[in-house]
Amino acid sequence: MNVLLHLLFYIALTGSVTSSIYCGMVMVAAARFGLRKRRDERTPADFLPPLSVLKPLHGTEPGLERNLETFFEQDYPEFELLFCTRHESDEGMQLARRVAQRYPHVDARFVTCGEPMPKFHNAKVFSLEKLDSVARHDLYITSDADVRVAPDYLRRMVQNLKDPNCALASCVYLGTAYGGDEASFASHLDAVGKSVEMTSGVLVADMIEGTKFALGATMATRRSSFERVGGFGLLGEFYADDFELGNRLAKQGAGVKMATHVIQLMVQDTPFRLSFRNQLRWMQSTRRSRPWGHLGSGLTFAMPFGLMGLVWELASGRPVAGLLWLGAMVVNRWLQAWAILGVMRDPDLLRSVFIYPLRDLLGSILWAGSYGGDKFYYRGTIYRMKDGGRVEASK
Repeated sequence: MNVLLHLLFYIALTGSVTSSIYCGMVMVAAARFGLRKRRDERTPADFLPPLSVLKPLHGTEPGLERNLETFFEQDYPEFELLFCTRHESDEGMQLARRVAQRYPHVDARFVTCGEPMPKFHNAKVFSLEKLDSVARHDLYITSDADVRVAPDYLRRMVQNLKDPNCALASCVYLGTAYGGDEASFASHLDAVGKSVEMTSGVLVADMIEGTKFALGATMATRRSSFERVGGFGLLGEFYADDFELGNRLAKQGAGVKMATHVIQLMVQDTPFRLSFRNQLRWMQSTRRSRPWGHLGSGLTFAMPFGLMGLVWELASGRPVAGLLWLGAMVVNRWLQAWAILGVMRDPDLLRSVFIYPLRDLLGSILWAGSYGGDKFYYRGTIYRMKDGGRVEASK
């Protein structure tokens, strides 16, 4: 029993130290990002080439109408909005057409791609291939349906492509629970995880080794970038097509960067069970796409090690010391969340910071769960996650 308790102590101590070091790195990376952001915002947005905005859709969801409207309200001289669904009857397509009728001055076009070909386990990439075939311009802005943007979004994102050596730029996002105060607590935990946990890892990685990946919520890229990595057919084999695209470009020496513009990623108000399953799917994908980095990320969480420290001190008859240990890890997570959400200008800063320790604990559970299997459920189909991030339909 003493051996187990001592093992618990050393695990708790190691994790508490590594998570504290990581918190310090996040704070430095956030400050660095903030300086870059202020510099970019002061720089005139004078690079304004014509753009094709590629937007795959599949069905509808609460808030989608407003998400789409923000793309029609862009302050940009020349761009086309391209929407693609599998079938004309898709509810998302019908909604996009209704929204477009309210903005007749915007060049909007609508295409269908049919059901994905067998090699396209990633249906979004299949839609992107169709949109690529009809786009008029060579500079692309891609975005997911759950993205909501400010009027200067296109102006800010395209500035990253002013450098001809930049092949792709993506950006971090502020998770926003749809429904605001009325949204469930599970949705708020999911949203703050997308804001803090994701952004922390992205900014630290960018600070240490530069950006060698992409975030697919939105990207500014070139038509040629997809061709350079083997085309849409290859990307369609991966669940994390965004990571694969950015990683392959970076390995080729093409410029890949993390923009300083911040978008909103709308998080649906879903029951905890469904929210947990969706987040676990992304953890499984990350584990397969970059296995060693994902393994090491287990040492960046703080709350599980704080709880281990509490248990150790209770077993040793020192409850106050245990509470202080746990409290130190709570403060650790508050500092991390404050640094990230402050630089991202979260309008709900205090609540998000306050609940982040719980999200950190949930994140550690999801991390452990990602090692539990290779199957996941998505849009009515069970898939199998393979090594390297490829997916296939489960038989």
